[in-house]
Amino acid sequence: MTAVQSGEYLTPSSVEYDDARSVFNAMVDRRPAVIAPCTCAADVTAAIRHARGHGLEIAVRGGGHSVAGMSTTDGGLVVDLRAMSAVDVDVAAHTVRVSGGATMSHLDRALEPHGLAAVGGRVSTTGVGGFALGGGTGWLDRKFGLACDNLLSVDLVTADGEVVTADEDKNPDLFWALHGGGGNFGVATSLTFRTHELPSMTACLLLWEPAAGEQVLRAYRDLVESGPDEASGGAIFLTGPPEEFVPEHLVGNLTLMVLVTFCGTEADARSFIAPLLALSPDSEVVMELPYAELQCMLDDPPGLRNYWSAEHLASFADEAVSAFTGAVSGMLVPSASQHVLFAAGGAAGRMQSDYPLPWRAAPWVAHPFAMWTDPEDDERAIGWTRTVRDAIRPWSSGAVYLNFIGNEGSERVRAGLGAGNWDRLVAVKREFDPDNVFRLNHNIAPS
Repeated sequence: MTAVQSGEYLTPSSVEYDDARSVFNAMVDRRPAVIAPCTCAADVTAAIRHARGHGLEIAVRGGGHSVAGMSTTDGGLVVDLRAMSAVDVDVAAHTVRVSGGATMSHLDRALEPHGLAAVGGRVSTTGVGGFALGGGTGWLDRKFGLACDNLLSVDLVTADGEVVTADEDKNPDLFWALHGGGGNFGVATSLTFRTHELPSMTACLLLWEPAAGEQVLRAYRDLVESGPDEASGGAIFLTGPPEEFVPEHLVGNLTLMVLVTFCGTEADARSFIAPLLALSPDSEVVMELPYAELQCMLDDPPGLRNYWSAEHLASFADEAVSAFTGAVSGMLVPSASQHVLFAAGGAAGRMQSDYPLPWRAAPWVAHPFAMWTDPEDDERAIGWTRTVRDAIRPWSSGAVYLNFIGNEGSERVRAGLGAGNWDRLVAVKREFDPDNVFRLNHNIAPS
């Protein structure tokens, strides 16, 4: 039994319990003994000390998007940060301070009135903390670097319940480890980022039937690789949604969508994508829009079953293009599943640092992203994801962005952080979490 005061923490008898325990991936159905809604760092400290005092496993929940369900636990305590969503913008300093439970939407909407943007992900519902501490890649990293490249400081509650600050001067080894090491070292209650002026943003949505896949992907590859850092985006095989911009013959059927994101005007973006327009897409939508609106365009619905993986590609040769398009055949259609190729590289790939981010130099990322509703499809969806990963692996750099994968074993964790960084990461873990209290993550064990 746990000793908690009624009204402070949620337990299985609480009215709000079932809503509070649900996470993004419907395959994850865990029942924590205690959910601790936190509103400040002091609440986080109290929750950690309560859990340790009662021998409860600790999970930390921000956005709740971990595909492996690492933001919840069976029988343990969830440090729930969702009420900590404040965002404070310092326009003059071009910085923003984000509370530990804020989502991308909180961050983007706070910056939008000031004409500023922070490097974020590719959907609005992701938690900023877990995203950034894992490295953080999105539509703007070719222009401004990864999210963690723009991280200036972190306030962290450690396994002992102490509050520490990590930046280039205070706890510099911890600050280094927080550039990719995720939630291994404590609970981030606030993060401060550098922001950037972004006068205009353009999204270009182009749709084709899948038979055009190889030709379009080769053209898209050549365009991005020879293009400016302002250009990014992705190529996505998906089920054509019932939207106004989708031709009737593609609705409900396998469709190739190329999304080109461009830090600039519609005129400049149209000039850039001219080689793709020459391939006669079945549909085209090109529009300037606020960055915060772009971030909402691909939001995935909650409540679906999810299984994802990824391979970071050292190159995307014609043979890799063929392998990638060929692997679509086992995809669940109709469903929300996506077969994604993201453009990477640019400024993020060129930046020189010793951060534990060995995947940052890869110019492309293949990301099979299975989402479905029926448990009867579990084996087929998981098998398709693994088949895609295996098909593209000959061109892999060997590294992987850990936020893109679930629990794929300790060797994949090392691949995500770099074998040469491992001893230093373990040393930081030993200093700040010697008992491995924060182990529900892509874990760095202290021994």
